[in-house]
Amino acid sequence: MTTSRSSDIALERKGVNTTRRNFLKNMSLVGGGLVVGLPVTGCANVLLPNAHESVLQPNALLQITSDNVVNFYLPRSEMGQGIYTGLTTIVGEELDLDPQQINVINAGLHEDYKNTEFKLQVTGGSNSIRTHFLPLRHLAANARLVIRQAAAQQLNLNLADIQTDNGKIMIKGKALDYGEFADYANTLPFPEDAPLKDKHEFKYIGKDNRRLDGVAKATGTAQFGIDVDFEGLCGAALKRCPIMGGTVKSFNDSDAKGMPGVKSIVKIHNGVAVVADHYYQAKNALPKLKIQWNLPKTLSKFSSDSTAADNGKGLFKTALDSDNATNVFEKGDGLTALKHAHTVISAEYWAPYLAHATMEPMNCTAKLADNRLELWVGCQSPELAKNLAAYYAHVPAENIIIHSTFLGGGFGRRSESDFVAEAAAIARASNLPIKLCWSREDDLQNDSYRPASMARFTVSLNKAGLIDSWTVKRAGPQLMPYAIDNVVDGIMPSILPNSLVDWMSKAGYRLYNSLLVDHTSVEGLYEDYDAPHKSSDHVTADPGLPVGAWRSVGHSYSGFFKESMMDEIAALQNQDSVDFRLKHLKNNPKLANVLKVAAEKAAWNKGLPKGHYQGVAVHASFSSFVAQIAQVSVVNNQLFVHRVVCAIDCGLAINPGIVKAQMESGIIDGLSAALYGEITLQDGVVQQSNYHDYPALRIHKSPEIDVVIIDSDEAPTGVGEPGLPPIAAAVANAIFAATGTRLRSLPLKLEG
Repeated sequence: MTTSRSSDIALERKGVNTTRRNFLKNMSLVGGGLVVGLPVTGCANVLLPNAHESVLQPNALLQITSDNVVNFYLPRSEMGQGIYTGLTTIVGEELDLDPQQINVINAGLHEDYKNTEFKLQVTGGSNSIRTHFLPLRHLAANARLVIRQAAAQQLNLNLADIQTDNGKIMIKGKALDYGEFADYANTLPFPEDAPLKDKHEFKYIGKDNRRLDGVAKATGTAQFGIDVDFEGLCGAALKRCPIMGGTVKSFNDSDAKGMPGVKSIVKIHNGVAVVADHYYQAKNALPKLKIQWNLPKTLSKFSSDSTAADNGKGLFKTALDSDNATNVFEKGDGLTALKHAHTVISAEYWAPYLAHATMEPMNCTAKLADNRLELWVGCQSPELAKNLAAYYAHVPAENIIIHSTFLGGGFGRRSESDFVAEAAAIARASNLPIKLCWSREDDLQNDSYRPASMARFTVSLNKAGLIDSWTVKRAGPQLMPYAIDNVVDGIMPSILPNSLVDWMSKAGYRLYNSLLVDHTSVEGLYEDYDAPHKSSDHVTADPGLPVGAWRSVGHSYSGFFKESMMDEIAALQNQDSVDFRLKHLKNNPKLANVLKVAAEKAAWNKGLPKGHYQGVAVHASFSSFVAQIAQVSVVNNQLFVHRVVCAIDCGLAINPGIVKAQMESGIIDGLSAALYGEITLQDGVVQQSNYHDYPALRIHKSPEIDVVIIDSDEAPTGVGEPGLPPIAAAVANAIFAATGTRLRSLPLKLEG
């Protein structure tokens, strides 16, 4: 029931004006079928990668083959956050096809995969669903329409007579596969304005459908980076300087060469690598290496005991006390308001460095042959990975192929590609195909850490006890100079000489240490609550420990700082913590609403078991609004978190089960940080090495978690990160209710 395309029709299609199409473009598939793509770069003329291959890897591509296979090429990286299911559900809804029947393929590397907000091919910022929601709906709706048009023309029927149901064309009780009309559909002008479904018509969006990647992960058939293997692949391990940023001065490998399985020992930019038949042979040979290091001057003199928030000394405290801060936000006249204030309240808060500690440690497989490099890796930014590999392997970027895998946790860590750079450098130096694996010790002691931060609030109240002026100053490292370093190294090598790239990559440190402020440094500190006068300042305090995006980025500490301060103000005014917040959320109705819902669900301060107390916190991040109420008890200075009620407004929930899981994940991750998380340094050396001294919350200590999702007709917002920021403050505020002790430093510790 399909017809071949004629050359006349093919020529006619070439004349279609594709430049005016904002979202969609026509593509033809060698071998038959309908292929449509989503040019998220806005360029309608970008060719599909591998356009003449039998298996395509195009950007955000929907492929309907003549044998009725529906392929969706996933443009973002699945790291447990659920976009594998979420994006496929969006496609399935408008295509009128059960998402379970769609073949999902991890996409390769191509210009069309760029994240429209970051301008790079990267997954992060909780924006995958939000940025793809409408474009993918239009893509799938127009694909369904052109299939209906093809069926109507081939069957000589009116379009109104052609209906669909779960991937079938329905005609007078008969069901015909989409694939039967795919070839002919590919000869038709691709529609631009197919109507989208109304919410009440949804079959899959808004339903608790099971995760599409669940079975593969449960049965062990899903491929993560650490699973990659092929004949001849060697294991590699790397000995790095114990102080990050150090380089090799000299080394002696005579004792390591005779270790079992060792095939090669090579020096690279940041250490000495051992390549062996198997990983553990390489790892066991590392202690035999004798290395002299060039140490970074600043970091090697830094120890964490000088950073504590309550001892009045140290780098961060000194920065807070300095007068060289940069103003980030100003509203009204806070200084005048402070001078004439009825009451002034001031407090300082501290949050330490944190590691990501993903379940799957960093790893990358690299095979270099004939000036062509193949990489197998699970990462959040394959574009940066490719270009960094080109830089360190001295291979043209166009000669690099990325094979994307599932990620065993990301949380921002795998947006960095230092481990990819190492693998590429080792493959070049050894001339062997290698899989570099990091041990847990490598992972914890060579991270891109959540920045340590200290904040000082000075808040004035009017005679009615309402906030008149809200001022806050934050001290700590900034992410942007480290990001610039990585991005320049990952983009410019294809354009500029390496020596110039090195100079440019370090320029960010000079700019951000003296002139500029990255908004993530202060995000969440001042936006949520009403106040006539607001001011936010920043001063950089950075000992040189590399920092990067950690789950919820700046919100991870600002949620604790801001919500602890808000609770202090309410307590000093003898006002109820929920009521006091609501008085300052007149201009933030969504945050006010989730607070009311959470308070009702938690039965705020009503009928609690003896010895149990509640604390509340609210926070807006990634366009979502979250309120959490923690129920705790304290026995002999031991803290127990019994229950957490969480309410979230994230717009339309594509899959409520995944939203709930992400809230639970954020809460548990946040509790791990709030109760235990701390990276400390002694003379620049990270002291933590494994889960015994950098613990995560264990299942027997996990609280009961109740999640309420606000029903909404608005477009989806972020859910991967917003569940984390409020939890530390909610617990700290509950501890204050229980003990009268205000804990202003993380991790939360009651002195015995």
